[in-house]
Amino acid sequence: MTGLGAAFGRLPLDLGPLFDTLAEQRPSVDVQLGRPLDLAPERGTAYDTAQLAELVRETAAWLAAAGAGPGSSVAVVKRNHWDYVLLACAAARIGAVPALLSDRVPPDGLGALLRRLRPDVLVTQRDVLGGARAAGVEPTALAGRTVCLDGPAEGALTVDDLRGGPVPGVHTRGEDEPLAVIHTSGTTGVPKLVVHSTRTLIRRLSAFEARPWPVLSVRREDTVASAISFAHGRALTWSVSAFWRAPRTVALLPDADPSAAAALLRSHPPTVLEALPSSYVRWQPLAAGAGNPFRDVRLFISTFDAVHPPTVRTFLDATRRRRPLWMQGWGQSETGPLSFRFLTRGALAAAGERHPTTRDLGRPVPGWVRLRVADPQRPGRAVRPGESGLLYARTGALCLGYLDEPERWRRKLHRGWFNTGDLGVRTRDGRVLVLDREVDMVPGISCVEVEDVLHERLPDVEEAVLLSVADGRPQPVLVTADGTLDPARWRDAVRDLPPLAEPLVVGWDAVPRTATGKVRRHELRERVLAGSARIGTGLWT
Repeated sequence: MTGLGAAFGRLPLDLGPLFDTLAEQRPSVDVQLGRPLDLAPERGTAYDTAQLAELVRETAAWLAAAGAGPGSSVAVVKRNHWDYVLLACAAARIGAVPALLSDRVPPDGLGALLRRLRPDVLVTQRDVLGGARAAGVEPTALAGRTVCLDGPAEGALTVDDLRGGPVPGVHTRGEDEPLAVIHTSGTTGVPKLVVHSTRTLIRRLSAFEARPWPVLSVRREDTVASAISFAHGRALTWSVSAFWRAPRTVALLPDADPSAAAALLRSHPPTVLEALPSSYVRWQPLAAGAGNPFRDVRLFISTFDAVHPPTVRTFLDATRRRRPLWMQGWGQSETGPLSFRFLTRGALAAAGERHPTTRDLGRPVPGWVRLRVADPQRPGRAVRPGESGLLYARTGALCLGYLDEPERWRRKLHRGWFNTGDLGVRTRDGRVLVLDREVDMVPGISCVEVEDVLHERLPDVEEAVLLSVADGRPQPVLVTADGTLDPARWRDAVRDLPPLAEPLVVGWDAVPRTATGKVRRHELRERVLAGSARIGTGLWT
């Protein structure tokens, strides 16, 4: 064994025994939660590693009693919290394949995902069941058995009904067998179900991050905070690598609302913080004043979606560290990280620029990822540096495929290269500039770049979305606190931009979002531009 494998030969090869192994081999971690786990609400908000291992074993026992076992599938759909990870570990421990589904998936989409999965056991909550039933979807009919975490519900067992059985032994699996199923964000419709293995999730992604990288690596003295969608595959890979690094404290925030997050962030000020871009936007007011909980952060991490220059600038200025860094990553559920870039205060010094620096997503992970830009009509033909095209990736972390959609998966591959569905440019020195999702494209401009400019010039805009219109000007949708915007300020902000339609100004809740905070552009289009055609083909979504 050489290289990465030699350095991390002891890294757990399966999720099942993860916390047992951590409790035996690594220093204990003080885990602090924003609210009690839905999996164990009676146990409060503080755990150590050994207590987490015990909870996983107990959960594995009642999942087995519910009918899960080697080769079966366990679907989890509940409100956002880190116990998604613990439920996944418990299912993996008994040889089942966990499928993590966000409760933010609309009922019709949830029904479609459950029909693809046909899980042997569904773990859920009463609100999920009630919301689905109100929309004409019956989740319990799409699973062998349903377990409701928060009490009795029609057609479901409770956890108390299943307690008391023996704890099953750990079931081992091959590195290339399915380990977990996660779903894509679903910005353009029903999400895809992505199947990952131990090799792709643990050996490739977690082990890579667990290495002692300069600046990036979690240190023993760190307080590491995570505020993401815990139904996402990132929660699994991050949990393995972060706990392997054994920071002093891990703070887990399931709720992005500033009032809910502030107490935990102030009680345990993070030194490393990872959050959704939409959460960073909502937390900007917390960065001002004496109670600023970001004063000790040395490393901010942002993935999942575009992040705008004013947001990065706010947080880099909020910390008292001399040289804080913002790591901006780009990747997909199917591939894991593909490129990353560090942003500094100096990089964000210029404000209001026509071409904001945050569109530059850096270079592919060296020795790990290869990227190429190809002609959308001829995927085998790479375009020249500086020309736009479809971004293709080659990585050892590529997933096994899409569950129950083999043809769709085959359309995404070309001779071992994965079509990301993103349009971008490679510069002559190898940097990646992502322009748009192909399905959202507008010829001649980058929608995400224009959105960045609008954020720069209109600081009170919490979200700017530019929708393509096949037979007219692109339509801006702007989110402000009160749903209004001064027309004169708008005209000044767009003075040197391509022609745009008059903006639609709305409040935060008027914009539909995915579990990772991304705007559901397809659904938003139906709301504000019903009957209007987009420009992109959507062939590679």
